[in-house]
Amino acid sequence: MEGETFLWLIRHAPVDGVKGTIHAPDAPADLGDRAQLEALRQRMPQDAASYASPSRRTVETARALGLAPELVSDFREQDFGDWTGHRHDALAATGGEAYAQFWSDPARGKPPGGESFEDQVARVRLGLSRIGTGTATLVVHSGTIRAALCIALDLTPQAALRFVIDPLSLTRIDRLVNGWRVVSVNQRIS
Repeated sequence: MEGETFLWLIRHAPVDGVKGTIHAPDAPADLGDRAQLEALRQRMPQDAASYASPSRRTVETARALGLAPELVSDFREQDFGDWTGHRHDALAATGGEAYAQFWSDPARGKPPGGESFEDQVARVRLGLSRIGTGTATLVVHSGTIRAALCIALDLTPQAALRFVIDPLSLTRIDRLVNGWRVVSVNQRIS
């Protein structure tokens, strides 16, 4: 691909739901942190292409930031299959060997009916390849941002899972003609 792409990756606002739950794509965003949303909105580039995961929380966050994003399925969060909608503590107590086995290798493990983080990295790679040159804002999930960092830094998926990506944080990466550059990770704008 010719030219350079400057990616502004924003993790969605916190989920408006029970903490510790593996939330479904239709879980709403808690947009109560107006100061943080405004700080991000003021910092974002003007006239950038805009993309988001099709999940409700990412779309709501993008709209709160004044964006009208193109929805890209490749940028959705990892699919946790049968575990979606359940709390981690309940799964740990009743999930049996499958839940324990998943956490022994979370990069390659697949929840029943779901996908691995490695699968998510492959999806995100495809989605990023479709973004043209110029500046783009992506409102996505923590896993999506970890996957993008995995690609940019040429990390193993297991290593990429070590990144902390907080709600309403900014991660900046650039796809240059000769490779990738990481500008910032998990930056809180104030």
